[in-house]
Amino acid sequence: MRFRFLVRRCASVAASAVVVSGVGCGSSGSSTVRVVIPSGSSFTAAVDSLARARVVGSPRLFRLYASMRHRDRDLKAGTYAFDRGASWNTVLDALTRGKGLVHTVTIPEGFALSSIAPLLARALSVPPESVMAAASDSELRRRLDVPTPTLEGYLFPDTYTFAEGTAPERAVDMLVARFEQVWKPEWTGRLQELAMSRHDVVTLASIVEKEARLPQERPVISAVYHNRLKRGMLLQADPTVQYALGRHVDRVLYRDLEVDSRYNTYKHAGLPPGPIASPGAASIEAALYPANVPYLYFVAHPDGHHEFRETFAEHTEARAQIRRANPPRPSNR
Repeated sequence: MRFRFLVRRCASVAASAVVVSGVGCGSSGSSTVRVVIPSGSSFTAAVDSLARARVVGSPRLFRLYASMRHRDRDLKAGTYAFDRGASWNTVLDALTRGKGLVHTVTIPEGFALSSIAPLLARALSVPPESVMAAASDSELRRRLDVPTPTLEGYLFPDTYTFAEGTAPERAVDMLVARFEQVWKPEWTGRLQELAMSRHDVVTLASIVEKEARLPQERPVISAVYHNRLKRGMLLQADPTVQYALGRHVDRVLYRDLEVDSRYNTYKHAGLPPGPIASPGAASIEAALYPANVPYLYFVAHPDGHHEFRETFAEHTEARAQIRRANPPRPSNR
């Protein structure tokens, strides 16, 4: 009899906690936190993770509450977004039904749409074609004044969290919104000084993003292209040729320079029709504020840093010096 009395008393305590939890059983504050529940986790381990994230205040009472509702064995693994202070019922519902599941994806700087689409598709569990279709939305392109067939260059590189079931259109809209958020008002004023459109700047920034390996070289690389544009010279940017080829090549060969495309800046003067990748904020700023240098040429060392020169003769000598310092390794064949 005494044992039954103790059981009833414990249940009564849990029931009291449930009433409180309906109002907000977690810790104080309304910030959203992410909690990862690995596959194969026990319910106890999952609740301990929630406690560490301050989503639930008492892991022991929360486990008792879940046990009373016969829901302490149903658990869906994944990454969840919880509001601190959410009711126990909300938290338990999320864990057992997967309602709070989110998917995190990082879009690296310099990724082209052809690489971004598969990343988003995996995160959203949709075909890549649906992401490509969303990135071709005519209304979004019109709003951003993008003259190209896709939003290439405007899907801002960053880390994003998507709720379970997010549509590709919504995901693309989030990436574009991030671009608009990052774009500073003073940058718009700078466009007039450069006599360039925002599309021009994003296009140039995407080339800088693909060329630069060292952050401090971005404004100098930008200056080389600005100087070439002012003189009416071909940009001769290797990344634009790679984009025109539609595939990555470790080295652009002479035969590649003949590819028939408006993106081939070895054959067509001026900027290409649009961006070739998604530039980060640093490359956009470099495109807007190039270094005050006279260089017209640059060549890369094997480690990625560049030598900058003003004349073609100096450029030719710099290339020769790099080749002499880094002779090709003999083949093992």
